[in-house]
Amino acid sequence: MPKQGTGAEARENWQAHVDREDARYRDGEARLPDIVDADSRQRQLTRLGNAAAGAGLALLMAGRREEAATRLVRAAERYRESFAEAPPGSWGRPIGAMKARLLAEDWAGAAADARWALEAGAAEADSPIGRYAAALAQLVLGDDEHARVHADAIRTRDDFPAEVGDALAFLAAHDVLGYTQAVEGVLESFVNREEYLEDVPVADTVLVLQALAERRGVTAELSSPLLPD
Repeated sequence: MPKQGTGAEARENWQAHVDREDARYRDGEARLPDIVDADSRQRQLTRLGNAAAGAGLALLMAGRREEAATRLVRAAERYRESFAEAPPGSWGRPIGAMKARLLAEDWAGAAADARWALEAGAAEADSPIGRYAAALAQLVLGDDEHARVHADAIRTRDDFPAEVGDALAFLAAHDVLGYTQAVEGVLESFVNREEYLEDVPVADTVLVLQALAERRGVTAELSSPLLPD
């Protein structure tokens, strides 16, 4: 399990992540105007989104929520900007945008990005990542009936994390016990992994699920070095 230390040590470690990601963002942003190729530009915008999101996650872990929100909203904007020139089926961009908005507690922005994902065709996608985008969008918009349809479509697939699909389905059903067991499984999957977004050890999917759960009164009690205190 990743360790971040305690007290001043932990704060220093998270600040190192923030400094690194902010530097990556500044460097990438400075080079963006010189990129004229559409494919290269959308890739660079995605890298900018990742850097902003990484800084936002580290700031959340450091308890600096307002600063985190600034980076996370910036990440959502870059993900959305990158989508226009992205290859078909690049549903990770809308997912990243919605997750960033939720972590920033920008529910109005999350709803706008949710509608954008659905208008782009997430609900009609054949891929599990597309259906994940649709389920997440419907949950953001409070359409739990349709969210459960999409969650049920992906939770038994071999090419999608079952615990995430289960958590989405139980959220849509307002099933407290089912959701608690599922989100604990999602957290365990983060504990056991070796790679994180931008190498920032945070269970961001768990935080997103918990934000949606809070709106439904089914939040689970969780504790981990991968979650803010």
